[in-house]
Amino acid sequence: MGHLTQRTLVTPRERLRDQVAHHLRAALISGELRPGEVYSAPVLAEDFGISATPVREAMLDLAREGLVEPVRNKGFRVTEVNESDLDQYTEIRTLIEVPMIGRITRSASRAQLERLRPVADEIVRAAREHDLIGYLEADRQFHLSLLALGGNDRLVETVGDLRKRSRLYGLTALDERGRLIPSAQEHIELLDLMMVGDAEGAEQCMTRHLGHVRSLWARGTKE
Repeated sequence: MGHLTQRTLVTPRERLRDQVAHHLRAALISGELRPGEVYSAPVLAEDFGISATPVREAMLDLAREGLVEPVRNKGFRVTEVNESDLDQYTEIRTLIEVPMIGRITRSASRAQLERLRPVADEIVRAAREHDLIGYLEADRQFHLSLLALGGNDRLVETVGDLRKRSRLYGLTALDERGRLIPSAQEHIELLDLMMVGDAEGAEQCMTRHLGHVRSLWARGTKE
C-alpha cells in the first residue's frame, strides 16, 4: 500500500477513525486504491499496523460519501467515476465557485487573502517535488479556506463533498508528465487577482482553472 504503511497514526480512538479515513481518501485520490478493486479492512489494517475495527469504521464513512461500496463478506469496492460524472461534478463546482470567488474578491480584506499565500506556495512546492499527498492536502485547504471567507459553511461542505467524489483521477500520470506545476501556479495567479480586487479577472481565472483541471484529468486517464 505504499505511503499507507509509512503514515504515523495517532492513538486516541476518536481521532484514529478520522485519520484512517483521511489517509484512505488520499490513497483513493492518488490512485493507490484503484476503482473497481475490492479491499478488505483486515488487510488495510495490517498496512496501518492497527486493528481492523477503526479501518472498517473509516471505510463505512467513505461509503456514506459514495467513495466505496460494501461487498458482502469481502470488504469494500472503490466506486468508479465515469466521464459523465466528472463533467457533472465540474459543472456544479463552476456554478458554485465562480460567482462565490467574485463575491469574496469584493468583500474579503487583503489580510484575509494574504493568509492563504503560504498555502498557494505549498501547492506549487508539492507539485515541483512530486509530493502528491502534500499537493492534494494543500489544494483542498486552499480552495475550501478561500470559499470559507464567503461565510457559507454549507457551501463549503458541498464543494468539499464534490471534490471527494471526483477524486481527481490520473494524478500520478499527470505528475510524471509535469502537468501538475502549471495547474498549481494557477492558485497563485488567482490569489494575485483577488488581492488587487479584480473580481472579473478572478472569476475568469477560476473558470479556467476548473476547466483546466477537468481536461487534464481526462487526458491523464486516457494516455
